[in-house]
Amino acid sequence: MSEDPPSNAPSRSWFERISQALSGEPQSREELIEELRHAQANGLMSNDTLSMVEGAIQVADLTVSDVMVPRAQMVSLPIDAALPQILKDVLESGHSRFPVHAGDKDEILGILLAKDLLRCYTEDTSADIRSLLRPVTMIPESKRLNILLKEFRLSRNHMAIVVDEYGGVAGLVTIEDVLEQIVGDIDDEHDDDDDEQTMIQGSANGDFLVNALTPIAEFNERFDSSFSDEEFDTVGGMVTSEMGYLPQVGNEAAFGGFHFQVTRADDRRVLQFAVRVHDA
Repeated sequence: MSEDPPSNAPSRSWFERISQALSGEPQSREELIEELRHAQANGLMSNDTLSMVEGAIQVADLTVSDVMVPRAQMVSLPIDAALPQILKDVLESGHSRFPVHAGDKDEILGILLAKDLLRCYTEDTSADIRSLLRPVTMIPESKRLNILLKEFRLSRNHMAIVVDEYGGVAGLVTIEDVLEQIVGDIDDEHDDDDDEQTMIQGSANGDFLVNALTPIAEFNERFDSSFSDEEFDTVGGMVTSEMGYLPQVGNEAAFGGFHFQVTRADDRRVLQFAVRVHDA
């Protein structure tokens, strides 16, 4: 009895399979994104993957001014402050890097890392923080994010000070600000957690406003429903799959005894639904 010889053909990569799925050669960025959305609707990639690919494509169109922390919201430290006060400000802010200024915020002397400060404070409470400052990088508001991300990677800096056309400090930007344009919001232990009351909220007309990131298990518990969470973890992923495309504000779907209407969305993801028990 003969057996078929094993195939020596290399397995196709994810990118090769996606490329084969494209119906033609996109002539513009918009056409490429549309093709990728069709691929996602056909099950070739998850909604999260599509969002990241779209974010990576669109980040080239954004500049630092689109994502920076404005000057008024910067947490910066005066160079002449007492070390205990600086330590208190650092601990209360929850940040890891701080611009340090002289007379005002336009005179940035350097960047202070919280880990350097804490190490110094445990060893010598009389130390001058000038000796702890790291070099500061100044960039214009008009710098494109894809270029800035490359510079962050090469220099291993995680923060830059943004200056306006007159040379004054306009704000700051971190590598996290750039990455969030690709992967979405990055929460840490200092960010406010969304509890059940904020993920699922009642509204005046009897509907419920449901955050798209609400776990399906939490939705089931709240509404005594029985949606499966084997394929999707969140309500947003479940509804997007049911619709078969990336929904926009106003799009609706009814299934499983519920009516879902998109109330908030951006170019890459659904953010919120209005949900009500579907009328029979």
